[in-house]
Amino acid sequence: MSADMLKYLIMGVFGLFAIVALTYYLLMKKMQTKETKYVASLVQGTKKSSFNMDVFYQKFYINCSKIPFLRRYTLKLRRRLEIINLEDEYLTRTQVAKIMFKALLIIIPLTIVVIMMTKSNYLIMSTILLFELFFIETIIEGMVDGVDNKLLKQQLEYFAAIRHAYHEYNMVEEAIYEVSQDDEKEISRQSEKIYEILISDDPETELEKYYDIAPNSYLKEFAGISYLTREFGDRKDKDGASLYLKNLNNITQEMQLEILKRDKLDYVFQSLSMIAALPILFLDAIKNWCIGQFSFTRQFYNGTLGFFCQVGIILATFVCYTLVRKLKDNGSVNTAKNMENPWQKKAYAKPPIKKFVDLFIPKRGTKEYNKKVKLLKDSASKLKMEWLYINRLVTAALCFVGSLIILFAAHKMAINYQFTEPTSNYDLLGSMSETQERKAMEITEKDNVFLKKFQHDYKVTQEDLAKEIAESDEYGNGQNTEEQLEAIIERVWEKLQIVQSEYVKWFEVLIALAIMIIGYSAPVWLLIFQKIMRQMDMENEVMQFQTIILMLMKIERVNVEMILEWLERYANIFKEPISKCVNNYEAGAWEALEELKNEISFQQLIQIVESLQAAVEQIPIREAFDELDSERAYHQEKRKESNERTIARKSMIGKIFGFGPMVLLFVVYLIIPLCVIGMVSMTESFDSMQSMI
Repeated sequence: MSADMLKYLIMGVFGLFAIVALTYYLLMKKMQTKETKYVASLVQGTKKSSFNMDVFYQKFYINCSKIPFLRRYTLKLRRRLEIINLEDEYLTRTQVAKIMFKALLIIIPLTIVVIMMTKSNYLIMSTILLFELFFIETIIEGMVDGVDNKLLKQQLEYFAAIRHAYHEYNMVEEAIYEVSQDDEKEISRQSEKIYEILISDDPETELEKYYDIAPNSYLKEFAGISYLTREFGDRKDKDGASLYLKNLNNITQEMQLEILKRDKLDYVFQSLSMIAALPILFLDAIKNWCIGQFSFTRQFYNGTLGFFCQVGIILATFVCYTLVRKLKDNGSVNTAKNMENPWQKKAYAKPPIKKFVDLFIPKRGTKEYNKKVKLLKDSASKLKMEWLYINRLVTAALCFVGSLIILFAAHKMAINYQFTEPTSNYDLLGSMSETQERKAMEITEKDNVFLKKFQHDYKVTQEDLAKEIAESDEYGNGQNTEEQLEAIIERVWEKLQIVQSEYVKWFEVLIALAIMIIGYSAPVWLLIFQKIMRQMDMENEVMQFQTIILMLMKIERVNVEMILEWLERYANIFKEPISKCVNNYEAGAWEALEELKNEISFQQLIQIVESLQAAVEQIPIREAFDELDSERAYHQEKRKESNERTIARKSMIGKIFGFGPMVLLFVVYLIIPLCVIGMVSMTESFDSMQSMI
């Protein structure tokens, strides 16, 4: 361990100790308040003497809710978990605190290591620290998905228990009540809620409320089928089996397919996000290794080209990491986004910003406006048109300002390179010795005297520089021969030309404007990407529709409008056209279904709509969808094959984006510079050897 690293480690330990001591002092001071003493007197004799993790997690949750940075993640996490836990405040806080505690145990040591390893390169350090924010989100989402998957697997056992209880009681509500007595599982709280809905005075209204907070669509289906069975009674199928239990079996089969799909997606994407972000950690290591082993690469890696390569790889890593996260969608219906009052809404509420943004939003009714509205719907985005254009303008502004900052930094780096780089001719392999490097730095310091003097004098000529060098104490007064003096003048003049030419040029501003245009289009491209990903799941969603219709078509008093309402409830990709059909249904059933058929292009869904049209006026629903029952096994196998295709496609695209930054790192940042610069250096060496001969 180097002395500098040991010094930073000791400073970090002392800093951590100071934070702990300050926290202890503040807590002790708070414990002396009158209210705290009163609460302590109430719980005196009731608390355990040993350390209790549940109490720790409750206190940790409160502290996380107060810290500004952690508060955002705490509330975001809470919004997802409280749906699963259904008003169980204690459990919700415990689970949130557990996940936050585990995430911080990973992030804090990682941050310390990153700072210690990259303290010499602020660009890479700031980039990695920025990426840690995304790592936190990835870790949190992974843990929450684990809770969601755990609930889904509990539902399999729960539905099996419901079957046995229903055989015993032959009453839906009694079977649900009996199985819901296990308080140890998350599914028990959902079961209790469904039981309360069924026995309430207005179960239909309460059921609609539950649809908005149910953690997954399978519990929605179970609650809806249970309500219909209790309301209209159970009946025997043509083979003598209970229709309720048969529908329960259909939901179970759907869940089994979903669990398999999620497990396979988790397996495929379990490390792709980390692989996509890894190249940033190796940028500095590859640079130092190349400079140490091949001195001729020093000018590239310490110059502007190497800097631009670093920035390009960082941007590519950021884009690939974001796209891999978008691809990694395991099907969880819960979202952590709160779109009720986002920052875009607050910004748009200010009149100057509103006027400026409205200049870019297409007018209502125009082709461009309708195109953007359709894209928002097809990508299932929660953004409004105004928020989308705020995102576009902010992204464009950040890209333009960021491009100018990078250009200024690159020019500054090029100037610093001339002032700090040892002046010497390097060998093809190896590096300079300490003596050689010291002599080279002495030459650089002598050259810097003239560079600093004429850096901002753009009227200086080579003759003026030659006169100044010849009369200087550094090189003049007969210290060098005429040939050596000419070589020195030529070298310093070349350096001066480079230093004076390093400023932001007009074509670089044009490049920044082009990057700004790309940034302006990036949010739209992201929506298009999300739309393409959703199109992969079209067949899967239509097969879910077939299962829902299969469950409903044999229940008495079920009509086409009720089927459409159920499809709307569980739709995702086709939610917009189905909702429009439901709203227009009262004005004319056939016409509403015909309009729905014209708005969609997926053939399997068109066949379902045509069957619904037949059931409106011509034949009963059972006969309209009779083939669904007879071809159930075929549809199940087709559903499995569809899931396999979707996973295979996502896996292929995910590997391209996941390994893309690593390929760029080795090809663009390592192999190409070594080959190109090596060939140029060898050519120059051969030319110099031939000239000597």
